[in-house]
Amino acid sequence: MSTPPSPPGAERAEGPAVQIGALVPLTRPGWVEAGQHLLAGLELAVHEVNEAGGVTGRTLELVVRDTAADPRKAAAAVDELARLGVAALAGEYHSVVARAAAARADALGLPFLCSSAVLDALTEQPTEWVARLAPAQSHGWRIYTDFLLGAGHSRIAVAAESSVYWASGTRILRDHLASRGGTVIELDLRTLTPAAVCDELFDSRATALLLLVGHPEPAVSIVKAVRHDRRLAGIMIGAPAGQPEFAEWAASLGDDGAEIPFLRYLPERLSPLGTRIETALRRRLGEAPSFVAFEGYDTVTVLAQVLRSHGADRARTAGSWPRVAVEGTRGQIRFSRTPGIGVWQWAWPPVQVVDRDPAEPDHFRILHTG
Repeated sequence: MSTPPSPPGAERAEGPAVQIGALVPLTRPGWVEAGQHLLAGLELAVHEVNEAGGVTGRTLELVVRDTAADPRKAAAAVDELARLGVAALAGEYHSVVARAAAARADALGLPFLCSSAVLDALTEQPTEWVARLAPAQSHGWRIYTDFLLGAGHSRIAVAAESSVYWASGTRILRDHLASRGGTVIELDLRTLTPAAVCDELFDSRATALLLLVGHPEPAVSIVKAVRHDRRLAGIMIGAPAGQPEFAEWAASLGDDGAEIPFLRYLPERLSPLGTRIETALRRRLGEAPSFVAFEGYDTVTVLAQVLRSHGADRARTAGSWPRVAVEGTRGQIRFSRTPGIGVWQWAWPPVQVVDRDPAEPDHFRILHTG
């Protein structure tokens, strides 16, 4: 599917539209709410670019493909979009899916600006074709570990599902905690029910439980079980991957969903640009925008500047990553080579640890910044 017809004002542009392929999870088992926010940011930025006259005298158009959190579906979408002639790829939220998309984009010579996926090894080898806005998992999750230690938690239980992303997160936590005298206790959700998680948590003497699991399930069931187990009244629940960011979390859990710290990639105070975009995104979404919506907006903002400067030639777009300097909604965006990461990386977006305020679950409290 594509975006709606170009808005009034875009008639100033001439010639065929410059197309950007957008990879977004819009159906289950993808995280649909995250996909909707990501798409809202992408679409808003395209609207504004076209209102301002488009790029190189042409309108900008999104060609959207639903990845549904399926790496094979994403790879097939990249192949299709490349055949359709898109100038670049944008988007994707799920790290494992983005990795599959990045591999195909690299193989096909198609520029890909990844919006939201954080897995360090987004590609298996260095590539000139892929750049990323979201911080690498190792960067954000070390900040989260520093928050845990500062809050007095050094014996951490991790309830993890099986995936490359969760395994990477567990390894980052274990390594960073070990260097500071901390311990990670792994709870294997392939064999444990939520009730059994509570038993293991009690026996382990951990002071915090981190949810490295999908949403809504099994995250919601585990939170409810822990919150209503009297033995675990003092346990802190955390969700570094950001599950509590979205309204669906609060709707599913109510008061049980508060006081669960997670990572969010926003500054403490938005710039005038960020404030204006927050208002526009709120109108478009009908609710407060998540950081994922800002990532979507910034992605198109970067690509639009690159396309204005270098045209729709794919090789020139990929060659421009190190020369990007764009004012985004969360700060100035520049890409560089970062040790251990094979793509061009914005190092770094702002990182916060926040939670939902138990007194007002629709409001967030900033607990730590990195």
